[in-house]
Amino acid sequence: MNNDAEKTGVTEVPFISVRELCIQYTSEGEVIHAVNGISFDLEKGETLALVGETGAGKTSTAKAIIRVLPDVSAKVTKGEIYLGGVNILNLSEEEMRKVRGKQISMVFQDPMTALNPTMRIGKQISEVIRQHNNINKSEAKMKAAQMLEMVGIPAVRYQEYPHQFSGGMRQRVVIAIALACNPQLLLADEPTTALDVTIQAQVLAMMSDLKKKYQTSMLLITHDLGVVSQISDKVAVMYAGQIIEYGSKRNIFKSPSHPYTLGLFGALPNMNEDSERLAPVAGLPPDPTHLPKGCSFHPRCPFAVDVCKKDPIPMREVSNGHFYRCVNLDSINKKEVYNETSHQSGASKKVF
Repeated sequence: MNNDAEKTGVTEVPFISVRELCIQYTSEGEVIHAVNGISFDLEKGETLALVGETGAGKTSTAKAIIRVLPDVSAKVTKGEIYLGGVNILNLSEEEMRKVRGKQISMVFQDPMTALNPTMRIGKQISEVIRQHNNINKSEAKMKAAQMLEMVGIPAVRYQEYPHQFSGGMRQRVVIAIALACNPQLLLADEPTTALDVTIQAQVLAMMSDLKKKYQTSMLLITHDLGVVSQISDKVAVMYAGQIIEYGSKRNIFKSPSHPYTLGLFGALPNMNEDSERLAPVAGLPPDPTHLPKGCSFHPRCPFAVDVCKKDPIPMREVSNGHFYRCVNLDSINKKEVYNETSHQSGASKKVF
């Protein structure tokens, strides 16, 4: 087990283990460094949230786990992904088809594009069930109807098409498809982004209940810290294809330590304080075709020193099970300086 594995505090073989994963895309002759050596472990029944801005590498990580990266443009250049001790990157496509849907399922961000608009929703669920179970059409139909009921959709709507459902109902159908064969791992890619706040809360509560019922592990991909606080057990903050802070939900929310994580929280409105403006993270994410040397965050970081601009920054432990990729200042000093920086920029609201 490598150093990153030791840092997560896992001593036994985890349910799923990602090791030094690197993913590159090729576009118009340029190489896009989407994921750059991330490692994490996920135990049975746990929810790990991958948090970060658009382009941080969250969705690419999930697609690599379920092996649906575009064949032409994307490539896993390094790393291993172990599911129950088996490196699924070494499986043939035929073997992987048996894993998808049965052991690993994915809930995609846009339910309308995830569903076949020309096929009745009941048929879409039963098709997945028959693919992975030795049962006839009648039994598959009965199971599909049960799945609809389980996600709060009356079974009488079995014969309807996706366009006859609202956005929230379509997302429930996608979740029913994903859970139809009781997968061990659920990959949820921004599962509530397209939904309004009320429906979002209902879908999250339903996913949480179903996860507990089936003891399903979940990798939740989101940029919404409110969703993270509601449903996750552990959090990995991603930036420019790397995990820059990792820990329990309590670690990340109570004691954020990396300057980027501090910036994310600083950009959130605080209902308990009056503020004229928020304190956004300055600058823009780096160009993934030409990542900065050293720490990728250093061009935007108010604490950057010379070493940040030269060498890769290793993870270091802040407290038991809480790690971040930074060399400068302790977390308390960062908070103080960050508050001063926010105040000087005209933001009346403190980060914490």
